[in-house]
Parts: sequence; C-alpha cells; structure tokens
Amino acid sequence: MADVPPKIKILKGAEPDLSAATYQIHDESHTIGNALRWMLMKNPKVEFCGYSVPHPSEPHINVRIQMYDHQSSLTALIEALNNLDDVCNTIERAYTSSLASGNFERWDEKS
Repeated sequence: MADVPPKIKILKGAEPDLSAATYQIHDESHTIGNALRWMLMKNPKVEFCGYSVPHPSEPHINVRIQMYDHQSSLTALIEALNNLDDVCNTIERAYTSSLASGNFERWDEKS
C-alpha cells in the first residue's frame, strides 16, 4: 500500500508561534487556492496571504499566511476553510432550490 501524504503540511521556515507560515495542501490546484486566498484576505487579522502552484505536474499548492500581532495562521487557515465550506453549502442549497422550482429556460438542442 502506498503512503498517502497528509492533506495539509506546514513547510520549513514557519515562525515558532505560526504567525507566519507556508502550508502545503496536497491534491489541490488553483480552484481552491484562489478561493482560499480570497477568504483569508477577508480576515482583518491576516497581514498577507498568497498561494502558488510550484509546478503544473505537482499535485499540490503552497499557501503563505502572515498574521498581525503574532496570531496563529493555522487558526486563520482553519477558519477560512470552514467559511469557504459554508459559502459552498449556501450556494449548493440555493442552486438545488432553484433547480427544484423548475423556473428556468429549457430548449432542445438540435444536432
């Protein structure tokens, strides 16, 4: 059985209090990277956030988070992931409700 890498790993060079750290998120791409960066930057305690895809053939992204006042970037990351999950759930509920109402345009595609 192959070893499965952890979903999130803290890379070398992080501050001891995690006020500045780079996290590697395995098996993700620009899709989650940009949304997560946006959600992190909405947090007024976050001083800087950026992400990169080290190489297109590598299945992970690196997210750099720097906090004001020596606060934990790990706490901010977990909060942002939870908030992003809430946003996705809200969109899914609205989409499902709209789809169930049947109030949308339909057409037959002619080939």
